[in-house]
Amino acid sequence: TARAYEQGGASCVSVLTEALHFRGSASDLTAVRDAVALPVLRKDFLFDEWQVYESRAIGADCILLIVAALDDSSLARLYQVGQDVGMDVLVEVHNEEELARAAAIAPDLIGINNRDLSTFETSLETTEHLAPLAPTGALIVAESAIWSREDALRVADAGARSILVGEALMRAENIEHAVRELLGT
Repeated sequence: TARAYEQGGASCVSVLTEALHFRGSASDLTAVRDAVALPVLRKDFLFDEWQVYESRAIGADCILLIVAALDDSSLARLYQVGQDVGMDVLVEVHNEEELARAAAIAPDLIGINNRDLSTFETSLETTEHLAPLAPTGALIVAESAIWSREDALRVADAGARSILVGEALMRAENIEHAVRELLGT
């Protein structure tokens, strides 16, 4: 499956490693790392420095830090450790308050999650609202609620330069074709 993402033109593959809620594992990430030449993003709830080191050790090129799950000190510390071990760090926000907290560490990558974590409802309006408020120079990644080329173009118009797509591709009959369709290639 990971090769289909690569063949479709994806620039990165995201792998859920969280076991309790998402049934992922570190071995899932290692298998993807072995299958593709693309950068691999570890999606998990990271709280400790050892998880950042583990991420690098199992083959991750990038980690996700969820601002809502971390206090400011932990966010800054884990971000720095990620950078120190040579990984990219995608800092995920859901609202203006989290965006301001993220901006304080001047991340290169800011993920705007279009899913409301309290209701699980999704809306591209989240990216449309937050992207223009993001710090200059940060690359914006729109996350969740992207099902079509039109959705991808809509978040691009708002300022997103990349998209993170999960469910739409996981449900696709032909992943390679679905990636190409989202990218317009």
